[in-house]
Amino acid sequence: KRSSITFQHHPLLPALLGGNRKKMSESKVSVGIVMGSDSDLSQMVGAAKILEQFNVGHELTIISAHRDPEKLTNWVQNAKSRGMKVIIAGAGMSAALPGVVAAQTLLPVVGVPLQGSSLSGNDALYSIVQMPRGVPVATVAIGNSANASLLALRILALSDEKILKQLESFRQDMKDSVNKKDAKLRSVGYTQYLKEK
Repeated sequence: KRSSITFQHHPLLPALLGGNRKKMSESKVSVGIVMGSDSDLSQMVGAAKILEQFNVGHELTIISAHRDPEKLTNWVQNAKSRGMKVIIAGAGMSAALPGVVAAQTLLPVVGVPLQGSSLSGNDALYSIVQMPRGVPVATVAIGNSANASLLALRILALSDEKILKQLESFRQDMKDSVNKKDAKLRSVGYTQYLKEK
């Protein structure tokens, strides 16, 4: 699979990814996934899994916008030259990371608000969607990093017919799954359906 993971700032990333020991190739990275803390990884790993499913090269990294702004600037400013076409940035609480990334690149940035406080991620959501005019960040639902990758894939599909075909197949699979469940419900009734679920 065309994916790569950059482990920055924390040695526990491999374990947090569920012990995935597959060898990651060093091929072209099309999507950068960045988060500010390893505590965000459990909510952001969904983004990596979608990209792996579509065999799209990606990089998963931890860089804090507050604790190491210089490193973040360097990473963002080198993203395009390294082949990245979209950046996914996940953050909780004040959620500065997606906006700081977007301020330093013209690449599309998809923000993922994360649960990380007593406000259940609403603070992060409001922070990310309130970007000033001229510095846009596309924003998905709280914790929905999988949708962030699906949006990134749609962006890539504008110039990649293979990804477009994969997205069409993905959508058809979802449709078929819902129709199968509907047929079963109509066949066995809701009581039996819930027992078997």
